[in-house]
Formats: sequence, structure tokens, C-alpha cells
Amino acid sequence: MMCPYMKTSDGFEMQFGTNHLGHFLLTNLLLDKLKGSAPSRIINLSSLAHTFTKGIDYDKMSKEKSYSPLEAYSQSKLANVLFSRELSKRLQGTGVTVNSVHPGGVATELGRYFPGFSLLSPFLSLVGFKTPWEGAQTSINCAVEESLENVTGKYFSDCAVNKKSEAAQDDDAARALWEMSVKMAGL
Repeated sequence: MMCPYMKTSDGFEMQFGTNHLGHFLLTNLLLDKLKGSAPSRIINLSSLAHTFTKGIDYDKMSKEKSYSPLEAYSQSKLANVLFSRELSKRLQGTGVTVNSVHPGGVATELGRYFPGFSLLSPFLSLVGFKTPWEGAQTSINCAVEESLENVTGKYFSDCAVNKKSEAAQDDDAARALWEMSVKMAGL
């Protein structure tokens, strides 16, 4: 989360590679098993940060000179929501649902790249950050709640459907991200 400019071993911007491409590839490799064991559910961990960007611009986020840790993180989390949106459409009628979730602000080491994080870390739960157990509840709810068995393509926060950003509702952007991700992941 919001790390300095780095690349994965495959040469992708670190946050996009870690938060989106890895999940995209793993999910696609498991799709036949998921379809074969339907009903099944795919839950992609996103973030409210997906609302902090207007769209995906991989070229901009992958250049060190124009790199913004917050913008790259936000775009990677928007990618999670767009991926979920596109995949849910592709899986219509298969018994596999796909949703994305925002766990909330969770008191973990995720913020280790923030200046002064080590000093603030012990106090995060005092200022409203969730414990890891609390932060996991929306993901767990989406995975096991019987009433959500046929709910797909939604974005959840605090165990309820929440509003996505305008950029996260762009079907053309979701399709374009899918096509770019297929090429990047070598599928």
C-alpha cells in the first residue's frame, strides 16, 4: 500500500502487479474449478481508495518520474472493482458470483510506508481503525451469507452493498482492463 516506486520480478509496477495482476491470474487459473464446484464465490479485496482516481493509466503509474504512491494504489484498487465487474458479467449463468469488498481502515502493517507509521501504529485502534478480525467480516459475509448466493458484480463495505465510484461503473474501462490484463498475465 502506497509503497515507493518498485517493480515486481515480472517488471510490473508493484502495487498494480500485487493488488491486481496476481489476483487476475490466480482467479483465471482457478475458473474451471470454480465453475465445476458451483455455486461458488469470488471475493476481491478492494478499498475505498478506488474512489480517489478517475481511471486506470498504467503508463503513468509505471514511470518512476510521474509516479505517485497514492495514485498507483488507488488505480490498483479500482482495478479490483473493475475486474470484479467484468468477471461477474463473463460468469453470468455459471453459478459463480464475483464481488469486491472494502474492509475499512484496518490496524495492520499495511501502512508501513507512511511517514511516522511506526509511531502511530499502536494508536490506530484508538482512532477508529478496525482490528484485523473486524476488517475481515465483510469478506467473510460475502463468502458465506446465504442471502448473497446470487448477488454478483457488487461492491461491499461494512457487510452491505455500497456505492462504487463513477470510474468503477465504466463497462468500457472494465473490458479494456481485462484485455490489458490478459496480455500482461500471458493468458
